[in-house]
Amino acid sequence: MAIEENEMVNLLTSLECRTNFTVKKITEYMLPKLKEAFYLHIENNTPHIIIRPVFEVFAAELAGLEGVRKRETYFHSAEMTRFPKRVHKGINEIHYGISFKFDNTKAVKLFIKKLITIISGA
Repeated sequence: MAIEENEMVNLLTSLECRTNFTVKKITEYMLPKLKEAFYLHIENNTPHIIIRPVFEVFAAELAGLEGVRKRETYFHSAEMTRFPKRVHKGINEIHYGISFKFDNTKAVKLFIKKLITIISGA
């Protein structure tokens, strides 16, 4: 069974990820003890985490974690202000990132832990 929004929010809080703001269906989070932002988006009651496109080189590794699924295409949203922009469907550029969905809370924990390891260079 897929993880639900309230489970995800509680889990991210327990993992010491801190929120900065919520706009529409997107919440900006920061990884614990790091200045790395990621976004939580709720799509049809299913939460997914979006990370910066610079981590594309690690996408297969992250998607290889048990219970983690990568979205095929980039996720675009004007609210993801810390992320780079590119032209998507319109004339103007829009912020974009790599989106992941999760089967359970264990998968989220593995994902956040792996992301922290990648960013820390450990």
